[in-house]
Amino acid sequence: MKKIFVLCAASTFLFACNQKKAEKTEVETTAKDSVMTDTVKEEKFTKPEQTEIYKPVPPVVNPGASSSDAPSDAIVLFDGKNLDQWEAVDQPDQPAEWNVHDGILTVDKSKGNIQTKEKFGNYQLHIEWKEPKDIDGEGQGRGNSGLFLASIGKGDAGYEMQIMDSYKNDTYVNGQAGSIYKQSVPLANPTREPGKWQAYDVIWTAPQFNEDGSLKSPAYVTAFFNGVLVQNHYELKGPTLYIGKPSYEGAAHGDSSIKLQAHGDNSKPISFRNIWVRKLP
Repeated sequence: MKKIFVLCAASTFLFACNQKKAEKTEVETTAKDSVMTDTVKEEKFTKPEQTEIYKPVPPVVNPGASSSDAPSDAIVLFDGKNLDQWEAVDQPDQPAEWNVHDGILTVDKSKGNIQTKEKFGNYQLHIEWKEPKDIDGEGQGRGNSGLFLASIGKGDAGYEMQIMDSYKNDTYVNGQAGSIYKQSVPLANPTREPGKWQAYDVIWTAPQFNEDGSLKSPAYVTAFFNGVLVQNHYELKGPTLYIGKPSYEGAAHGDSSIKLQAHGDNSKPISFRNIWVRKLP
């Protein structure tokens, strides 16, 4: 009986040793296979043509004669002739009634804000504006207007990039020209003196919302002011607020119009020209 017990114990020990050896061999083999697999993966990308992409081919876009001229795929919002692309903000479907003269659009403050009839998501925008040479006033009361990158309601509802005379004119820096009003201070102040044309080139990434109205992804803006970068992929905290901190709560919306502001300050009205937009994915 004792002899049988010893033989059984010995057999159990040998079985356990063989099992551990087998497991060790399996692990080593798996590790080896893994190394070999990685090597094979690396060897799959040893030719330059394996990382070359040929389709889909980007569409051909003919550029304008200068960087300020509309490229072939742009939607011209104002070409100096009429306001067919615009409507009154507080009375949608009613014509915009600002003054068009000599190829220039001048704000009529008595007629209120205007916005594009067409609505946009992501886009590239070019717009030129000019303060009167004899502009008067100071601070926020000097040539004030606004470019609303997305209008989400009547009045000043939306996301505003400030327009005003910031040439030797002191005011709060998150309210000077080139700022995202009350949110982001511009990286520089490249404002030309009154009477000279200024230009904004803007890349707008519209906010996205979930079905329940919650924020999916925020809005971003990159902007050049007279060729100088003033907003570098800035993440907006929500629509513009004159008082308080912005948020996206209750602000869910889809594609939106681009809006221009008829500000109520007492200084002389500003003018616009050469406005065009390119839709982006």
